[in-house]
Amino acid sequence: MLKKGLKLYSILNGSCPKCHEESMYKNTNPYVLPEVLDMHNTCSNCKTKYKIEPSFFYGSMYVSYAVGIAFATAAFVISFFLFNASLMQVFIAIVITLIICLPIILRLSRNIWINFFMSYDKSLAKK
Repeated sequence: MLKKGLKLYSILNGSCPKCHEESMYKNTNPYVLPEVLDMHNTCSNCKTKYKIEPSFFYGSMYVSYAVGIAFATAAFVISFFLFNASLMQVFIAIVITLIICLPIILRLSRNIWINFFMSYDKSLAKK
């Protein structure tokens, strides 16, 4: 189990990168598609502003590409090596995986991006 204070905790939970106490997202379920990228402006616990500057999260598009490649590679390895699928079946598995996991990829990329610029501050965590 991940402990607060690790960047991985914030990345996987989508919690505030400074205090790890609150979700950055208004709806914690990424599969509510109209709200997948709706974020709070600030953390209610430590008042950290999530959008550091206008268009801050455009940089997460580059991270999204890498995360998408990781998901596609996992789909390839599982379908090709574990299930001995044909190349067409592998291609279909990759496309389906990317479509189904798109909300998760979008959020993960934003979480990774913001954690590049902010670090956990123990003094801001709830006691």
